[in-house]
Amino acid sequence: MAREGLRVELFGAFQKAQHQSDPLVVQNIRVGPHGGSQTIDLVVQKLDEPELRGMVMVVFRDVHTCPDIPRKRSGKAKDAVSTRITELESELQQAQESLRVNREELQTTREEMQTSQEELKASNEELQSINEELQSTNEELTTSKEEMQSMNEELQTVNSEQQAKVDELSHLNDDMRNFLNSTEVATIFLDSRLNIRRFANASSKLFKLIPSDVGRPLSDIVNELSYPELTADAEKVLRTLVFSEKQVSTTDGRWFSARILPYRTVGDVIDGVDRHHLLQAVGR
Repeated sequence: MAREGLRVELFGAFQKAQHQSDPLVVQNIRVGPHGGSQTIDLVVQKLDEPELRGMVMVVFRDVHTCPDIPRKRSGKAKDAVSTRITELESELQQAQESLRVNREELQTTREEMQTSQEELKASNEELQSINEELQSTNEELTTSKEEMQSMNEELQTVNSEQQAKVDELSHLNDDMRNFLNSTEVATIFLDSRLNIRRFANASSKLFKLIPSDVGRPLSDIVNELSYPELTADAEKVLRTLVFSEKQVSTTDGRWFSARILPYRTVGDVIDGVDRHHLLQAVGR
C-alpha cells in the first residue's frame, strides 16, 4: 500500500527498528503521490510499554523543500543507492534463511506430533485392551459372586437343617436324662478308656459323683461298693463284648445287682460300656 519511493525505505526501517530501542529516522524520502512528489522524514519507533509490546509506531513528517533544480545524480548518490540495495538483498536473504529454518522446525514439529499421535494411538489400544480385560474380570467376579450367593443359600439351608438336628438332639438328650433319672437306676456310661461319659442322678447314691467328674476315670471316683474287681470286669466286657452281671454289696450292708454291658452306637460300633446298679436291695 506504500507509495512509490516509500516502500523500500519503510520496509528496511521497520526491520531495523525492531532490533533497537531508539527511534530510527530516515530523512528526505521522496514520495510520489498521485503523479506528484513529496519529501518526508520517516520515524519508526518500537513500543516497549507492556500493553503495547510487540507493536511499532510509524510517523511521517512532511519536509518543505525548495523546487528541485534538475541535475544529474552524482556518483556518491549512486553508491548510496547501490549500498542500500545490497543491504536490502542481504536482509531479504536473511529473511529467506529464517523462513527456511522455520520451515525445518515446523517439519520437525510435525514429525514429533505424528510420533506423539502414534504413541497416543498405541497407548489408547493398550488402554482399550486393559479395559476389555477389566470387563472380563468384572464378569468373572459377577459370576463368582452369583456362585458364592448360591453357595451361601445352600449353606443357610444346611445350617437350618443342622440347627433342626441340634434341636432334635437336644430334645433327645433331655428325654434321655429324664428317662434315666425317672428309672431310679444307678447308670453310668463309660467310654473305651473307662472314663465317665454320662451318669444318672441315682448313681450319686453309690459314687461320689458331681457334674465336673465327666471325663475322669471311674476308678478315681470314691464309691460305697465292695467291688474291687469293677475295673477289671469292665475291661473284660469291653474286650470280649460279653455282658457281666454280679451281686455286689455296699459298705453299709446293702446288696445290688451290677450289670456291665457293651455300649453300642447306632452303627453297631462298640464305644464303651454301661454299668447298671439296681437300687432295689436284693439281700441283706
